[in-house]
Amino acid sequence: MAYNRNSGARTFSSRSYSSPGNKMSVSRVNSAYFPGNRTGPSGISASWATPVSSAGILLSNPPNTEIDPRFHQIKTQEKEEIKGLNNKFADFINKVRHLEQQNKVLETRLKIMLEKGDYKSNIDQIVAAFGNNLTSQRDRLSNDRDKLEKELARTKALVEDNKNKFEDEINRRTQLENEFVLSKKDVDEGYLQKVDLENTVESLMDELAFLKQLYDEEIRELQSQINNTAVTVEMDNNRGLDMKQIVEEVKMQYEGIAVRGRDEAEQWYKNKVDDMAAEAGKYNQDLKGVKNEIAEMMRLIQRLNSEAEGLKNRRANLEMAIGEAEERGQLAVSDAKNRVSELEAALKSAKQAMAKQVREYQDLMNLKLALEIEIATYRKLLEGEESRLGTHQQGGPRQDSQLSAIDQLDGLVQSRSLDLSRAAPPKKAVLIKTIETRNGQVISESSHFSED
Repeated sequence: MAYNRNSGARTFSSRSYSSPGNKMSVSRVNSAYFPGNRTGPSGISASWATPVSSAGILLSNPPNTEIDPRFHQIKTQEKEEIKGLNNKFADFINKVRHLEQQNKVLETRLKIMLEKGDYKSNIDQIVAAFGNNLTSQRDRLSNDRDKLEKELARTKALVEDNKNKFEDEINRRTQLENEFVLSKKDVDEGYLQKVDLENTVESLMDELAFLKQLYDEEIRELQSQINNTAVTVEMDNNRGLDMKQIVEEVKMQYEGIAVRGRDEAEQWYKNKVDDMAAEAGKYNQDLKGVKNEIAEMMRLIQRLNSEAEGLKNRRANLEMAIGEAEERGQLAVSDAKNRVSELEAALKSAKQAMAKQVREYQDLMNLKLALEIEIATYRKLLEGEESRLGTHQQGGPRQDSQLSAIDQLDGLVQSRSLDLSRAAPPKKAVLIKTIETRNGQVISESSHFSED
């Protein structure tokens, strides 16, 4: 902008200022006022008075009291131009109000974002407490697992001992069964010997009966021969053969042998059977006790197996719960990271919006400065026009209204400047701390400051 006063000439120049945010511009206006030539913003020039170069010419020539016929036309054109400028000012005021509304919306959004940013979450404390809880549960489960492993080892040792006892009893039973088989074999041999002796006695009895019959026949034959002899010779012969007595003696001898053999065999068999029965009863008692012990051991093994199965299921459930808890902890950490990322993105967008508002604020301040200069120039132009023409009475109300409009625009620009200066929020430093944990232990930790 240049304002020169040389030889009664005034020159006004206003450059256009544009804002990258709202694309507003003020057109370039050039005006030059000369006593003999008036050039308006539209480039129209008119010569309505002869320029005066010196005092001698003014004294030699009388004053021209005639009014140039083009003066009214030029005045009308100037009024139309001023009216157009006023309309442009009104449009500019509307644009400024629209920008104020947008700025208030942005300020509200920025305030909301700042309020959100000021909130400090307790995600770290929650995650740490949850991790400590999981750690305590893991320690408790580890202690329970150690106790269960020790109990399982004792149970396995007891089962192994009972298994060894059971195998020993099985071997003992097998040995007793083998002895019983051998004893039964001996009894069978004794019975067979008894049968053989009975058969021998029976054969001897048959042979004795045969010999007795044979001797009887011989005796009868001899008696018949004796009776048939004519001469009877009496002889004193003491060689009498008492076969009956001999047979009786032999018979009694063999019967005694048979009775003794039968009695001995029966007694031996009876003793053997009694011994085997006593041993069998003893073995049956031992076997019954072993069976009871085996049944008790089997029940104990089943109970221990069921307990071990229950403990395995409990351990699997606890491991599953630990896995789920770790997964939930990882999900919570990932959610916290996502939340931090969202907050950082929101903070970044808020910073970008704030930087944009600062740029708009700077652009508006530049535009305000240009408007203030232009308003001051228009005011000076209007005041100079009033003083030059001396038509305060005729164009007073319109020019007063124009000055009032210019003052209102100046006040609006001043209030806008104050609002923008108050709207610029102070910057705050925010500490962003990221902690990653697993199984209750800190894996990584990072922190950085960010301006809010």
